[in-house]
Amino acid sequence: MSTPDFDEIIDRRGTHSAKWDSMEGIYGVPAETGIPMWVADMDFRPPACVQKALEEMTRQGVYGYWGGNAEYNAAIRWWMKTRHGWEVQDDWIFTTHGLVNGTALCVDAFTSEGDGVMLMTPVYHAFARVIKAAGREVVECPLKLVDGRYQMDFDAWDGIVDAKTRMLVLCSPHNPGGRVWTQDELAQVVEFARKHDLVLVSDEIHHDLLMLGQTHVPMAKVAGDFPVVMMTATTKTFNIAGTHSGNVIIADPALRARFAARMGALGISPNSFGMAMATAAYSPEGAEWVDALCAYLDGNRQIFDEAVNAIPGLRSMPLEATYLAWVDFSGTGMAREEFTRRVETDAQIAANYGTTFGKGGEAYLRFNLATPRARVEEAVTRLQQAFADLQ
Repeated sequence: MSTPDFDEIIDRRGTHSAKWDSMEGIYGVPAETGIPMWVADMDFRPPACVQKALEEMTRQGVYGYWGGNAEYNAAIRWWMKTRHGWEVQDDWIFTTHGLVNGTALCVDAFTSEGDGVMLMTPVYHAFARVIKAAGREVVECPLKLVDGRYQMDFDAWDGIVDAKTRMLVLCSPHNPGGRVWTQDELAQVVEFARKHDLVLVSDEIHHDLLMLGQTHVPMAKVAGDFPVVMMTATTKTFNIAGTHSGNVIIADPALRARFAARMGALGISPNSFGMAMATAAYSPEGAEWVDALCAYLDGNRQIFDEAVNAIPGLRSMPLEATYLAWVDFSGTGMAREEFTRRVETDAQIAANYGTTFGKGGEAYLRFNLATPRARVEEAVTRLQQAFADLQ
C-alpha cells in the first residue's frame, strides 16, 4: 500500500458535503474562510482499495439490487477477529442504513411507546433524537467528571433508572468525551443492565479510531451470558459515512428474532455501494491504512491539545479514541453565548454545541480533528487569537 497523504487539502465545498456546505447557513461561519469542525466525517480520502471497489462498480455500469452476502460477512468476521479478537457468526449480522438507523431499530424492536431508554450523558446527540421521535423517554444518567475525564456513576444512576426504563444505549468508545472504557467499567455496565433488567445496546462505531497505546474491548467479549446488541460500522473508520451502512450484530437468539422481525416488517435491505465498499475496506490493505490514520490523528490531537490547553480557562479532555476533541470553556467564566461567539465569529470555526449532547455539555464545544494538519494548526492559531485577552 502506498503511504496515505493525509496532508492533502481536498476542496469539499460545493460537493453536497453536510459539514462544508451547511456550515454558513447553520453557524453563520463564512463558507470561503471558515473551518468546519462539527459534523463527524473526515476530510481524507478512503483507502485505495475502497476507491477501487467503487470504480469497478461504475465500470460495469449496472446498479441493481445487492445479492449474496458471503464475501461481505466474511470480511466482517475477519475484521472483528483480527482487529478486536471477537468471533462473529454469519447469522448474527444485520445490515442497517447506518447506526442511527440501527439505534432507531433497536428502540423500535426492544421497547414500547412510553418506555424509558437510558443514556450516559453527555453523549452522541442522535440517540436522544431518535428515542424522542419514537415516543420513548430519554433517561439521562450524567457521567461523573473526575480529574478532567469521565467516569461512570452507578450509585447515582440506581436512583434515576426506574421500572419504566427498558433499554440502555452505551457509546463505546465514548462520544464526545473520547473515553475508551476499561474492561472493568464494561463489566459494571453489564451488571447494572442485569440488575435493572435492561436490554443492553453497545454502539461501537468508533472502535477502530484509537489514539496510540489505547485498546478497545468489545462489549460482547465482556458480557458473558448476558445478551448484548452490538453495533459496528465501516463508515467512521474509513470515511464512507455517505454510504449509510452499519451492522447490528446479535448473538442471542431471542433478541435476534425480535430484531429480525422488525427489520422484515420495515422492509429494510442493504445499499449495494455500501456493501461493496465495506467489503473492500475490511481487508489487510484497509487495516494498514487505519494504522496510518490513527497515528496521524494522534499527531493532530497533540497539536490541538497543547495549543488549546495553553489558553487560560480552556481545557481539552484527554482524547483516547475518536477524532473528536471535547473542550471545556467553563474556566473562562464566560457565558455560553460569549465563548461560542468568539469561536464562530472571531475564529470563524464551526464546532458542535455541547448542549446538544445532554446534561453536562453546557460549557463545552466539540471539535473534529480529522482534517489535514495544516488546518488544525490554523484552527488553534485562530482560537488563541480569539481568546488572546485571557493570555
